Amino acid sequence: MPTEEFTHDVTVPAPAARIFAHLADPESYIGLSPLLVAVRDVVTDGDAVRYVAVERFRVLGPLRWDNPIRVTMTFPEHGRRIVSDVQSPGRVRLTARVDLTPDGAGTHVTETVSVTYPKLLRPLVIGQATKVQRHRLAELTRRMTVS
Repeated sequence: MPTEEFTHDVTVPAPAARIFAHLADPESYIGLSPLLVAVRDVVTDGDAVRYVAVERFRVLGPLRWDNPIRVTMTFPEHGRRIVSDVQSPGRVRLTARVDLTPDGAGTHVTETVSVTYPKLLRPLVIGQATKVQRHRLAELTRRMTVS
């Protein structure tokens, strides 16, 4: 199966510790990721957090499809890095690594996404993954600026 990787970064006007705390909480991803509408079955196991995130897709008009995805979040460099491994139906696998680097009065946030998918799903998977990544970083910046 093909794999693609892409990176996007922003500078957020907030300390790394505040951003890390926000991103380490699964509930924070509701609305942070535009498709995510619910988080359930959250279990903390040592230095990992496992949960089910529910993505909602509009299919046609008022019709929608809820896609439950399994997420395992780890913290290999506490306060500096969060890694989320995502297993989605359809044999789609995604790993998102967020690195936080203090930068003056703010924090440089770099997110690298690696996604593996069945070849036929490429347009949907890559299109959604890049769109969600850019939205997530823009919304994170907005949340950290407003709060």
